[in-house]
Amino acid sequence: MRPGAQTLEGASRIDSRRTRINLVTHPPILESRAIRWTTESECAAFAESLARRPGLHDAFIALEGPLGAGKTTFARHLLRALGATGRIKSPTYALLEPYELPSLHASHLDFYRFADPREWVDAGLREVFERPGLKLVEWPDKAGDLLPIADLRLHVEPRDDGTRDVAVHALTPCGVELLT
Repeated sequence: MRPGAQTLEGASRIDSRRTRINLVTHPPILESRAIRWTTESECAAFAESLARRPGLHDAFIALEGPLGAGKTTFARHLLRALGATGRIKSPTYALLEPYELPSLHASHLDFYRFADPREWVDAGLREVFERPGLKLVEWPDKAGDLLPIADLRLHVEPRDDGTRDVAVHALTPCGVELLT
């Protein structure tokens, strides 16, 4: 079971082999915020405010939402706010784009192309999470339960009017510090 995940008390099911399986829920949400980005500049402002938080330097931020939601746009604004210069590429094809920034190391990862969670292990990405530094991960669900628990989970949902609804969930004490 994923570290920090909770089972539902007494909740289980019987699989086809007549084996009892505990049902696992998501990690507990310690704090949440609902935000609406009506413009890209509001996305940038949120990223800039997050960049000023000291706990960000070793945080794991999971970025969720459909294609075109704005996950990469947010990551670019955050990396820029942290001092990244030059072109900030999407890691969709490379899986990982590393950044040596003025005060920290950052890794921007994208697991969209994973067909199986084991590809995360095969790609040697466990080492990225063992090192200090900021980790921004798009499509974290594609790695299954192999990732550690994210400090913050941002779910970006585009609306028909071009705005974005963003649910920000703190899943660890570090995540709570980033939200306050």
